Amino acid sequence: MMKEKPYRSIVKAVSWRVVGTVDTIVIAWLVTGKLEFAVTIGGVELFTKMILYYLHERSWNRIKFGKESSDMEYQI
Repeated sequence: MMKEKPYRSIVKAVSWRVVGTVDTIVIAWLVTGKLEFAVTIGGVELFTKMILYYLHERSWNRIKFGKESSDMEYQI
C-alpha cells in the first residue's frame, strides 16, 4: 500500500492555496473594487487556509474510509 508522506501534503497544500488565493483576490477585487484590499484579504487567507488544509489532509490520511489495501487477499 502506498502511503502519503507529510511533505506531499505540504506541497499539495501550497499548490492548492496559490490557486485558491488568486481566486479569492479576484473575487474580493470584483466585490470591493479595491485591489489593495483584495490582496490583503488574499494574503491573510493564504496562510490560514494552508494550515487548515494540511491538518485536514493529514486527518483524512488516517481514516480508512474509501481506501483499498494493495495486498488484497482472495478468499474462496
